[in-house]
Parts: sequence; C-alpha cells; structure tokens
Amino acid sequence: MKDSNAGLAQRPYAPPPDPVEVLHCDDRLLVVNKPSGLLSVPGKPAEMADCLERRLKRAYPGALLVHRLDMDTSGVMVFARKPSVQRHLNLQFERRLVRKTYIAEVWGEVAGAAGRIDLPLVVDWPNRPLQMVCHVRGKAAITDWQVIGRAPGQTRLLLAPQTGRSHQLRVHLLSMGHPIIGDVFYAKGAALAAAPRLLLHAQSLAFSDVDGAAREFHCPCPF
Repeated sequence: MKDSNAGLAQRPYAPPPDPVEVLHCDDRLLVVNKPSGLLSVPGKPAEMADCLERRLKRAYPGALLVHRLDMDTSGVMVFARKPSVQRHLNLQFERRLVRKTYIAEVWGEVAGAAGRIDLPLVVDWPNRPLQMVCHVRGKAAITDWQVIGRAPGQTRLLLAPQTGRSHQLRVHLLSMGHPIIGDVFYAKGAALAAAPRLLLHAQSLAFSDVDGAAREFHCPCPF
C-alpha cells in the first residue's frame, strides 16, 4: 500500500517520537515495525520531513526503500541494504510474488467466514487522496479476507491483498459496508470515533532473498 501525503496538511502531523523497532538486520535486509502515525517517506511540506525512511538512513546509512505503508498503518516493512538487493525485491513486488497479510478491525458484523473482493480502483480526483471503485477507469485490485474474531458491532479480519493499490484495503472493506475502525479518510461517526488510530496492521511479509532462500517476517498486532 502506498503513502498518501496529499491532503495530510488538513490535520496536524505528529509522528511518534519513539525509536523504530528493528525486527531483523543483516548485510542485505533491514526489517522494521513501522508505527502508526509515521510517514514511510517525506511529505511535501517541510513539517512532514520526519519519516521512516529518513530515520533509518540516519541509523543505517545506505538503507534503501523498497515499498511503503500508509502513514496510519503499522507493521512490517523491509528495506534493502544494497542496490542489488533493492532491485531483487522491487522485481518481486512488481511481479506480485511478495506475500502480505494484514489484520483489520472493521465496523459492523461481517456476514460469512471468508471471501474475495475483486473491484477495480482509481483515484477520486476531486477528493484526492481518496480512492474509489471504478469499473471503467479503475486498475485491477483483489483482496482475500477471512474472519478471525467477532465482537458486538465489529469484526476482526485477516487480509491477504493480491495487488497493492493505494488505499486498497480501506476502500475494499468500505465497499463491503464495513469501514476500518479509526479510518480518518473513509470511516464516519461511531466507526471513526471508536479508535484513536486506524486499526490496520501489516502482520507478515514473505519473499525470496537474493540467494533464493524463502524469508518471512512477522510482527504481532498491537490492537
């Protein structure tokens, strides 16, 4: 999922000051737990310069960005420590060979146990950075979901996106009638007020290393 910097100036940017948790580090890979509220890359306004990429480059000179998470999403992110490793990982993301899972807490009680959302997405230009379903101009977007917990008025889902469109999980779940709790872009009323942050977490990331070895990293959900 990609950063959405446009429009963030509408709310104060207050990134968490705590040190970033490192999940794994070797001479090829740097895997971290991105906190909710921290941009993956710098925003355009000067006050949005603080971000995960810059923090890691200070601590690990030469760290190279591979992919992004939305500012409000927490969880696993991988950085490369060599250009050759960055190219190797970028190719896997482009070819959709990277396997990702997310945990989301959504508003309402989802019917059924599992399913697939196959709805094309496109930017909602008058309301950027919002995205929307569009069967005419949208790009293919697929999300598999499974119920892993239930509580009165809300449902816990395990999500496996097969594509990586901007705001894909947020818009796909909204299309089901179940916005992610705490989503400042798509949730309203009680669904927005029910949590102080977006309840979306990148739980796992799996890919192949440059030597062909399978690598998988997990980060426990904080909510």
